[in-house]
Amino acid sequence: MHAPDPAPPTTPDPAPPTAPDPAPAAAPAEAGSGPHARRFGLPIATCLVMGNIIGGGIFLLPASVAPFGTISLVAFGVLTLGAIALALVFGRLAERLPQTGGPYVYARAAFGDFAGFLAAWSYWITTWVSNAALAVAAVGYLRVLFPALGAHTWSMCLGALAVQWLPALANLAGTRYVGVVQLVSTVLKFAPLLLVAVGGLFSFDPANLGPFQATGQSPAGAVSASAAILLFSYLGVESAAVSAGEVRDPARNVGRATVLGTTGAAAVYLLGTLAVFGLVAHDKLVTSQAPFSDAVDAMFGGTWGGTLVACAAVISMVGALNGWTLLSAQTPYAAARDGLFPKVFETKRRGVPVAGVLVTAALASALTVYNYTAGGDGVFEVLVLVTTFTATVPYLLSTAAQIYFLASGQRGRVRRGRLVRDAALACLAFAFSLWLVAGSGYAAVYQGVLFLFAGVFCYAVMAARRDRRPAS
Repeated sequence: MHAPDPAPPTTPDPAPPTAPDPAPAAAPAEAGSGPHARRFGLPIATCLVMGNIIGGGIFLLPASVAPFGTISLVAFGVLTLGAIALALVFGRLAERLPQTGGPYVYARAAFGDFAGFLAAWSYWITTWVSNAALAVAAVGYLRVLFPALGAHTWSMCLGALAVQWLPALANLAGTRYVGVVQLVSTVLKFAPLLLVAVGGLFSFDPANLGPFQATGQSPAGAVSASAAILLFSYLGVESAAVSAGEVRDPARNVGRATVLGTTGAAAVYLLGTLAVFGLVAHDKLVTSQAPFSDAVDAMFGGTWGGTLVACAAVISMVGALNGWTLLSAQTPYAAARDGLFPKVFETKRRGVPVAGVLVTAALASALTVYNYTAGGDGVFEVLVLVTTFTATVPYLLSTAAQIYFLASGQRGRVRRGRLVRDAALACLAFAFSLWLVAGSGYAAVYQGVLFLFAGVFCYAVMAARRDRRPAS
């Protein structure tokens, strides 16, 4: 899959009267001022996308879908096509509006302040709750490397807080260090994954695959059921678009990084899952708690696979936290510039929105402490499930914005062939986003809507404060 061809230089028509003009693109000096700030090039932007898509879930993914049989690979293929379509749409949108904020900017430009705020609000909730979930999951792998960490609840809690705040400190040090951490963590975590994904194919045993369809469902039902587990594997395709203001030549590089990062993550997902299917016997894989560890053990013998996979998982999650921490600050920053989030979120130092990083890390830390002190009430798990819904709201609004731009003809002149292609991609991406919402489940959608309604109250307060300001 190639990145979309760059659009010919055009002068965009002004936004319609009912929608506010999008915020001006951040000046280069804003993101790159000072020795500790540096705008991301294509390689780091691609690593940001890949690192955020692939967190720690991949290390359990093969065992999660094994009960459905190898038909789950068909579901993976369908989802990959939808994710790439979504990536191409974000690339097109970034060409039109190459500004920090991504979905917030697109929704606001197309549908006005309220839609933009909903995109920003829901995305912000997703980031800080997901950060807490990643940190808690990382402790599970840290306990493999340091068994003493699991001796007490407070030690596990401190470990989770450390995993959260180390990436936050890297962000506060400046975009230069964010890029370095992201590049190094992506390379380190992909080494063992590629070892299994590529090297495992040489030890592949078709007898281990088990049945094509292991359940009594119809083929369509089996694909849908396995897709419900895999649906959220591609959350993070918007990473480069959200940080467009920190990317060099965003109109060109955001789209390329999004497509390259998504296809790279898809290749690792598909090859890794296929390799594990062929290395570990199906009956063992169904009950495996560490499928990649079992795969490494099958390749080389011994029992050192668990340590290797634990190291890769911790690196993977720290890298994902590094990227998600940056994204968690970028969307509130863009909304604060327009008066839709508190003004403190607008403060930037060394290319990073400082308040956004600190507030997000504090909220994630509070949720982490609550998880370890509240006991087994399941509140934390419910909140994490809600993020699978809140994450898709910006996707739906972004793809709807692209459909609006194409249908209205107000965002650049396009050739007929390109218009048809972009419209088809936008419709496919919209359907993919709607499928993500449906896969969240009734409970998650119900809880997620309550979170959105809480945002409506915040919007009313912020919009009123902004409108009361005297005109300059």
